[in-house]
Amino acid sequence: MNIGGPRQQQEPRVGITPAIARRYIADGHRVIVESGAGGGAGFSDAAYRNAGCELVASAWGADAVVTVRPPPTEVRSRLSPGASLLGLLKPLDEPDHMRELARTGVTALAFETLPRTTRAQGMDVLSSQATLAGYGMALEAASRLKRIFPMMVTAAGTLRPATVVVLGCGVAGLQAIATCRRLGAVVKAYDVRAAAAEQVRSLGASFIEVDVAPQDASASGGYARQLDGDEEDRLLTLLEKHLAGADAVITAAAIPGQPAPRLVTTEAVARMPPGSVIVDGAAERGGNCALTVPDQIVEFEGVTIVGPTGLEARPASDASMMYARNAYELLTYIADLSPDIDDEIRTGVTITRGGEVVHPAVLALLGETP
Repeated sequence: MNIGGPRQQQEPRVGITPAIARRYIADGHRVIVESGAGGGAGFSDAAYRNAGCELVASAWGADAVVTVRPPPTEVRSRLSPGASLLGLLKPLDEPDHMRELARTGVTALAFETLPRTTRAQGMDVLSSQATLAGYGMALEAASRLKRIFPMMVTAAGTLRPATVVVLGCGVAGLQAIATCRRLGAVVKAYDVRAAAAEQVRSLGASFIEVDVAPQDASASGGYARQLDGDEEDRLLTLLEKHLAGADAVITAAAIPGQPAPRLVTTEAVARMPPGSVIVDGAAERGGNCALTVPDQIVEFEGVTIVGPTGLEARPASDASMMYARNAYELLTYIADLSPDIDDEIRTGVTITRGGEVVHPAVLALLGETP
């Protein structure tokens, strides 16, 4: 099988690294990589050649293409009917684009719909990339705040540690907590999911207790569900007093296929101390804070609100290594399956096949039935 790694504009990550290319080649596959594909992540063309790859002008026509972002319109004609296309394809955010992909005849495999099971952990790109995003959120907060995170005892006096509140304790939020703790901050955190309290405390942070019924997220793939109107209003009111004492707030709450839940109101921002910072990790989905503007810095009554996107891609080398390993595990797993086996992982990631959209969740968004 020919496995291709394309170069993508405005995306420093790459879906195949030289180290992973060696593994594909050892398995008997041919690896083709577009010239310059790994440059943004620090992987030179020479490194790919040394790994045994062939450098080509276009890798979109391979039997299996490992992409990071969805293929742009201008390259879809290069995709080979019957080939596999694996990547972060945004099937739940852009279902109409899945129809267009189906017309190319490719089997589109999306990491976003991978089942969150123990067996699939080594294939879970969302988790691996969210880990890096959480790390980036903590560094963003530390660099924007007008004071340091750790306590310092000096001849000039004692500096108290910064207080950080983290809202949303999935993979990204937990990594943000761990990083802020390493930097010496006092951390408090909240998530509506029942399992979050134990995870937060295991990292040395305090869990914020509020009078809102915790959710059992096991039935929704590990994700939180949108609160109803009354519950949401009560939660916002209860969280407001905790935000009022925070030096920095990091938000990382998301619901797949839906706008980010609103957790920080304008009124809550107004109560925060001057000089404090909000880093909204959900900016790309509309933001957890009412004042967030993606990729812009907003100043409101002395509070700085930052809405960075693409934090997971900033450490592009590590992000690519993790991404490529996840992709290798998934492609290898699917290749080893017998065609007649009804497998939840293969079914879960398959968005298009045989010229049609086949994933039930995407079909539902398109107003169709399986």
